[in-house]
Amino acid sequence: MVTELARYWWVIAIRGLFAIVFGILAFVWPGITLAALILLFGAYALVDGIFSLIGGFRMAGREGRWWVMVLEGGAGVAVGLLTFFYPGLTAIVLLYFIAAWAVITGVLEIIAAIRLRKEIEGEFWMALAGIASVIFGVLLFVQPGAGALAVLWIIGVYAILFGVFLIFLAFRLRGANGQVSTTTPSA
Repeated sequence: MVTELARYWWVIAIRGLFAIVFGILAFVWPGITLAALILLFGAYALVDGIFSLIGGFRMAGREGRWWVMVLEGGAGVAVGLLTFFYPGLTAIVLLYFIAAWAVITGVLEIIAAIRLRKEIEGEFWMALAGIASVIFGVLLFVQPGAGALAVLWIIGVYAILFGVFLIFLAFRLRGANGQVSTTTPSA
């Protein structure tokens, strides 16, 4: 698994970059309308899900645990598409979609980090990204009626933290790529 993750470290870095950009946009445009937030979140979840699916399917057949990334990607794509197909959802329902997606993504990231701990140092970055997702999702479930601005700031902080953690993981994997490829026997 670590070989494939190291080979495609840049996919994780792109996911992190998109998360950071999304988070910054949430702070730069605090007066954003709910419709724009719906579209912005939907685009982010869809792109993040697509990159997770790409990473998971590239590992299919070569790694036994590729399905974790595929499930994570499927959840992101599903939530992104639901957001686009039902833009008239109320803010509360949208918050529950975002919360459920964050908890599912976080749990799957933590599972992946636990499986990586025996193969690479620095896997805790993935675990931290997962923990941030779970905490974010739980906060949204517990406080769905919070003001739109507060929710926007929570989303922004979460996205930036998640993105930073993924970028740290990506560069750790990039550094491991040379070590893994030199220690892996050639066919």
